Formats: sequence, C-alpha cells, structure tokens
Amino acid sequence: MTDSEDALVLFMPSGRRGRFEVGTPLLDAARSLGVYVESVCGGRGLCGRCQITPTPGQFAKHKITSKLEHLSPSGEVEARYAKRRALPADRRLSCQAKILGDLVVDVPTDSAVNKQVVRKRAETRKIDRDPATRLMYVEVVEPDMANPSGDLDRLRQALEREWMVKGARIDSLLYPQLQSILRKGDWKVTAAVHDDGDGPLITALWPGLQQRAFGLAVDIGSTTIAAHLTDLMSGRTVASAGTANPQVRFGEDLMSRVSYVMMNPDGLPALTEAVRGAINGLTEKVAAQADTTRDQILEAAFVGNPVMHHIFLGIDPTELGGAPFALAVSGAIHMPARDIGVEIHPGGQVYVLPCIAGHVGADAAAATLAESPHRTDRITLLVDVGTNAEIILGSKDRLLAASSPTGPAFEGAEISCGQRAAPGAIERVRIDPETLESRIKVVGCDHWSDAPEFAEEVPSVGVTGICGSGIVETIAEMFLAGIISEDGVINGALAERSDRVFANDRTYTYMLWKGDGIDITINQTDVRAIQLAKAALYAGVRLLMDKLGVAEVERIRLAGAFGSYIDPKYAMVLGLIPDCEVEHVAAVGNAAGTGARMALLNRGHRREVEQLVRDVEKIETAMEPKFQEHFVNAMALPNKVEPFPRLAKTVALPRKQPRSGGEEGGGSRRRGGRRHR
Repeated sequence: MTDSEDALVLFMPSGRRGRFEVGTPLLDAARSLGVYVESVCGGRGLCGRCQITPTPGQFAKHKITSKLEHLSPSGEVEARYAKRRALPADRRLSCQAKILGDLVVDVPTDSAVNKQVVRKRAETRKIDRDPATRLMYVEVVEPDMANPSGDLDRLRQALEREWMVKGARIDSLLYPQLQSILRKGDWKVTAAVHDDGDGPLITALWPGLQQRAFGLAVDIGSTTIAAHLTDLMSGRTVASAGTANPQVRFGEDLMSRVSYVMMNPDGLPALTEAVRGAINGLTEKVAAQADTTRDQILEAAFVGNPVMHHIFLGIDPTELGGAPFALAVSGAIHMPARDIGVEIHPGGQVYVLPCIAGHVGADAAAATLAESPHRTDRITLLVDVGTNAEIILGSKDRLLAASSPTGPAFEGAEISCGQRAAPGAIERVRIDPETLESRIKVVGCDHWSDAPEFAEEVPSVGVTGICGSGIVETIAEMFLAGIISEDGVINGALAERSDRVFANDRTYTYMLWKGDGIDITINQTDVRAIQLAKAALYAGVRLLMDKLGVAEVERIRLAGAFGSYIDPKYAMVLGLIPDCEVEHVAAVGNAAGTGARMALLNRGHRREVEQLVRDVEKIETAMEPKFQEHFVNAMALPNKVEPFPRLAKTVALPRKQPRSGGEEGGGSRRRGGRRHR
C-alpha cells in the first residue's frame, strides 16, 4: 500500500500511531494499536462510550497535518445518539467516524478502558501552619444615628479591635454583598483575610461563624496534573486527585507544545484552556471527595516547569523554545484566582511559585524547598526525571541548578512497545542470565508472572506494553544478563542459545514477553532511545559536579512520578545517576507537590523559596563545552570512564568487553515492539 492510499493516525495521550487504509473505522484503528477505547454496543453507536476528540493543527514533530475533514462527516447514527444523549460538539463516536486522512486523535479519560495511573500522591509531611489566608470571626458594632460611619468602616474597626488587623482592604466583589451579609449574621460575621506581605485584604465574608477553609496545591506536570486539597485550619491534606495532562494531544514533550503554539494561530488559547479545564475538573473532584464545595477553597498554590507555568498563565512560551530561553516572568506571582479562570471562591487568591531558570521551573524550586539541600552539609543531588530532567546539586554552602532534555522515552514514548503507566503495562522485570527467560510484573496485578496467581489475575488487564520503570529495569537486566554490551548493542550470538534473541533486519531483538496475540519485544532502537535519554541526564549531573568541584555525591533524591517508581539500584546500573551508596539513594515521591503544599500553608516557606531561587546558580548545559564529552561517556552502561565501585559492591556488573557482533546481524526481517499474531 502506498502513502497515498493510507493515512497516519496518532492516538494521544498513549502516543501510539499507525498507518491505516482510508475508510477504516477509527475504533478499529485504535484497537489494532492496543489503544483501548471502551465500547459495549458492538460498534452500533448506541452506548456512546467510544467518544474521541479529533485535534486539528500542524504537529511538526510527528510530521502530521491533522484536519477535522480527515474524518468522515457525522451521519445518522451519531445524530440519533446526540438527540438521545449529549454528544459534545468537539467529539465523535469512533465506531462511526472513518479515517479519510492524517489525524491526531485524543482519547478522553472517560473513553479509555485502561486509564493512565497518575502516580503523584500527597506525601506525608508535617507543615507548620502560617497561611496567607485566615478566618476571623468578629462582632461588628451596629449603626445608629450617633455613629454614621459606613458598615465597612465598622467591620475594619472590629478586625483591628479583635484581631489587630489594621487598614484591611476589601475585594471589590464584596461591596454589593457587604450590608446584606452583616444583617443576615446579626452583625456577627466571619471574614477571610488574606495577607502575604502586601497588607490585609478581605476576600470573603460569611454571616455568623464559618469554620471551614481549604487551600489547593497543584503540580502541573507535562504528562500528569495532581491536585491536593488541604484544610487551612489543620494543615491536613483531605483529598487528592490526578489526571493526565490533556495538552498531551498537542505534543508529548514540551518542545512539541511550544512548536504547536508557534505553528497554529489559536495554539496558545487551546493549550491554556485545556490545562485550566483539567485543573477545574480536579478542583471539583477533590472538593466532592472532602464533602465541601469549591467556594470554600480560598487559596491555591501552583507549580510547574517553565513551559507549563507560562501556558497555564496564558503567556506565549515561544521564547522558551530557543536560546537564551528567556522567561516572561520568573518571580513568584500573586493574583486573584478569577483572573486566570481558576474556579475556587470568587475572592480566592493564587500563589505561583517562582521559576529558577528557562528550563528549571517552579516545580524544581518546590522540590528543592521540600527536600532542603540548602539546609544540609552533605552534597545532595535532587533529580526530577521527566521529559525535561531538572537537576539540583549542592549543600548549604552552594547550590547549582540545570536541566537536561531527556525526552519522553522514560515515560514509555519513543519505545516500540512503550506506554504510559496504566493497567497492563509492564513495570518490573527480571531476566535469568543463564536461560535468558524473563519474569514480569504488570500494573494492576499483585503477582509476578511466574506465580500461579498471575494467570488468574492478568486476563482482567492484559499485558499491553511497557512503562517507564519497566523499560529502565528491562535495559538494566538485559545488560546484567549479557544480552546487551556495555555499548548497548544486542548480542546476536545469543540467538544460538535462546529464541528470545532473534534477527531483526541488520540488528537483533529480545523477546521480553510472549503473549496471547501480542508479543512485547525490545529492539535496538529502543535500547538507543534509553541510552540517549539517560546520557543526557547523567551528563547534566556530571557537569554540575564539575562546576561544584566534587567527585562524588553523598545523597541522591529521585523526585516525581517516574522517580518514585524506579528501583535506585537499576537506575545506577543503567548509569542514570552517579555512583553512590545504594542506601543513600531514595525516592521522595511528588516533592514538587509537597513544596506547593508548604507554600500554601506557610508564608515563611514562600519567602524561603523566593530567596532560594535568587541564590541558586543557574547552569545552561547547552552552552557548556564539557557537556558533549560527558554525554558520549554516559552512552555506555553504566559509563565508559567511571567505574561505579559502590554499585559493584552490591551488583555483579559484567566485565567490560569489546562490542559483540550483533549490530550487523542478518536473518529475515522482523519488526520490534508489539507483534500481532
């Protein structure tokens, strides 16, 4: 089939793509790629569960021009369904829509059978309370003929008399409501007073005694968004929720989204609306979990990488797409929530944590606040591994920051069988070095594949691909088992020992999992993608070590959703992080979210992070000549020139050997990744 007879279709947020004959129903295309869109009516357009959203625009990274007319027009079946039940204007039924040309298609979370697991829980942390917004109950003197002052003046007098709050301003939204609230409460009211160093502001007012007030801490990641609802009175996190970042349909990585804004006139509003809509959806969700309403949420704190930070605020991120990577605004931002469409109390206030540099954002600043390397004598490495790794290195004497463009490989993208962390994704791997047989553990199953219970559990989720933590363990285990060399070349000579290794054009492929209908394999291109990603991260770390003048680090903290689920030992085997005592390497979970909650609950932490960002030294890796040298050395496993003696105490590393003869393997052509039988 020629390119003129088929069309390229990309499904987001999974990132799976394929070419399909014109006229193929979109639901069939999705299922053939393992994109699990729900449908219970057999494709007859009755259940409406298979809804998708076509996304028009230029997607330069994927070389796709997606147009709405590249789907067949809506027909009678969809019109009938829309009359019977609501079908949003931007959605189609994938069982009825047929492919007419190249497309980017978003699968909404309510249509996905195997939904992504959002791994950004609120970490347990006691945070001293000193919130910017406080509730103050007062009894206001009633007006009389002898005291003709206005009701607001007497409210201010009550706040000064009972709470020592002087000169309080009032949110303009409260002017029309003030008198009715005072009289409804019989002159006894509760005021929410916000003061973050710029003077007291009355942001909300209730008749009588109001004892509930909440704050929202949100971590806007490029892949996932997490929201934590916190009781401002107790400091306790009462509800958490997460969702996939809907911007993924515009581009998997940050630069793809910047490119989308540059190439599409309405790109920025679309991206901003998508992320704000997701945040408002999470706000509604956590409020419901806590048995409260959004109008009792009085404060919100936000963190995110620089691109997410700018897009959320409605700022064009184009300048972040190239040197000198200029931020429009780097300092902390205070503003009314209503100014940026955040649906909490109408008078609610927003605090956006400061960014460190053009590619080191408010999320890294928040994680640094939470882990406090600036308060310790020990040289600490803090890494938030994502599509753009953010790196902090140092101690209380000196702190450095940088970023490295690792790309989306660690999140399952750019891997032939990769997927995001969802039920059915391989997340743990062990390979027997003698037989080359593998054992796996998948998201959604409690047992390893060699346990009898696995066969009973796995049909409910299947084995559908491999996520970030799984690919790290797979490549590391392949190295430890001798399947790949120090240089990352799959050893074709092993094909004589085991059918797990087989020829794939001029290279070789390893069969990780033999499934019913779908095989999960690791090919040479997959190994290279991980090598490139890990080398970029390690080179950034090594560059900061050079700048700091240290040969080793004493503590390593892995932050973020991905960092929380990778085994530190395998991260070191891979050469993702420097050699360190394994017991001094720890996952710290959603440290950015913890930092956001600290800023939400304590004004002192806001001043601390603002000073921290001013003090940290920013290093631009792209401008450093040594970066390329470190990068080349880091392409090897674990590293071409660094011996990793501490790791060698706990793991039997393969002896350094010359490259095997596997790179030019012959044999029949077989495809890597998923193989449909």
